[in-house]
Amino acid sequence: MSTAASATPEDTAREQDAQASDPRPVPRSDRPANRPEVAPLAPGAGLWPALAAVYRAQLSRARVARIPLLFVATFQSLGIMILMRGVVDGGPGDEARAVVAGSSVLVVAFVALNLLAQYFGHLRASGGLDHYATLPVPPTAVVLGAAGAYASFTVPGVVVTAVVGALLYQLPLSGLWVLAAVVPLSGAALAGLGAALGLLAPRQELATLCGQLGMSAALLLGVLPAGGLPEAVRWVRDLLPSTYGVEALAAAFEPSPHWARVAGDLGVCAAVGAVSLAVATWAYRRAAVR
Repeated sequence: MSTAASATPEDTAREQDAQASDPRPVPRSDRPANRPEVAPLAPGAGLWPALAAVYRAQLSRARVARIPLLFVATFQSLGIMILMRGVVDGGPGDEARAVVAGSSVLVVAFVALNLLAQYFGHLRASGGLDHYATLPVPPTAVVLGAAGAYASFTVPGVVVTAVVGALLYQLPLSGLWVLAAVVPLSGAALAGLGAALGLLAPRQELATLCGQLGMSAALLLGVLPAGGLPEAVRWVRDLLPSTYGVEALAAAFEPSPHWARVAGDLGVCAAVGAVSLAVATWAYRRAAVR
């Protein structure tokens, strides 16, 4: 008689207990057929592909939902220039250049600072950050994609405001090519500030309030030349990210622009933009884990 036939029930039970306590993995062929296999997680997306995807999604959303607000921002800036034309003479003076440059950058402040603060404040209050947290995209891509989309969305309004203002105040149009650098750099600085305000505000209402106050500061301190402001107000003006974009565009409206000064203002604007976007990325990480 064979050994298998002489095995007792006690031996069979002892053998099953030994197999159950064996730490070695069961071969794939011996696994039960009804046990599902766990699929490995997909690798996270790289920074640039994720950034491009977030940018396209946010730009499409802004085109659908924010076009009326872009018209409001543009007409607001045009109205300010028309109103100030009654008290400011035309020609390449400091006042005229400040009004046109400040009104043009105000369009960026209205959208990139004000609306982005409201957007991220709403995302945090409604739990929308949880959706982005489940996606395999880096936090930097979310912040940069949204900031870039909102900043680039303002290009038509800024161009229209600058051209109309230059014609209204009899300023040269030859320096308007500087807008190609002013819009993205000012937009990055203001969008980073708006995103940080929206993500750090404990309540959605406070995020909206901070965005409105930031836009009001860009309005009041951007359309007036710095020479006529009190010293304390000038310090506040220097802390505003949009100030250096305004200064660069105002210098470009001079009959003979000092391009070294323009480059210096744009360099400061780029540095402020990098810092504000870094703070916004940190604020996103902080808000997403709460």
